Amino acid sequence: MKKLSIALLLTLMIGCNPAIFKSKWTKEIAPESYFTRFETTKGSFDIEVKRKWSPKAADRFYQLVKYKYFDNGVFYRVVPEFVAQFGNSDTTTTKAWNKSKIPDEKVILGNEKGTLSFARGGKETRTTDLYINLQDNSRLDTLNYNDVVGFPAFGKVIQGMDVVTEIYSGYGGSSAQKTDVLYTDRKKYFEEFPKLDVIQKVYFINEK
Repeated sequence: MKKLSIALLLTLMIGCNPAIFKSKWTKEIAPESYFTRFETTKGSFDIEVKRKWSPKAADRFYQLVKYKYFDNGVFYRVVPEFVAQFGNSDTTTTKAWNKSKIPDEKVILGNEKGTLSFARGGKETRTTDLYINLQDNSRLDTLNYNDVVGFPAFGKVIQGMDVVTEIYSGYGGSSAQKTDVLYTDRKKYFEEFPKLDVIQKVYFINEK
């Protein structure tokens, strides 16, 4: 029985890991519209994505979901009445995806409450980390940050926004200031920030 339990545990652990990265994944094109479900420690919510809002962003998000990048991800920066930002703490996987940058695009869908957008730090730096707007943040539509104007949204929460607003925000931006620890020692990071919510899995669902 003990051997069986260990074998089962190993199987479950392997099944939860992201697939081994392949550069060809970054060339895949998403459907013109699709829906995803986030299952988190706070509950579930659904997001609708349309390529017309930000084609390159929609493609990258599609790729990340398809290859389970966000499974076991962390809402590491949740600022009340602003944004809930999330990513993955697997250093090897993240570095691989980060080598493929997403070209900058103009804002078509603004940063309304419930919309989803990639975080970035300058020209063509959108890669893997995203945020959900917790309120209308229209200033992000025209904000000139490191010579790039606006943060284009490409999806929006269509069900479960009440879950999103309940994601733990008590650490504010302090937990984001120590993401170097998250990437090197996840256990230690959660010892310091034990209340952060986690993404259990993200997957595609049929149109409602």
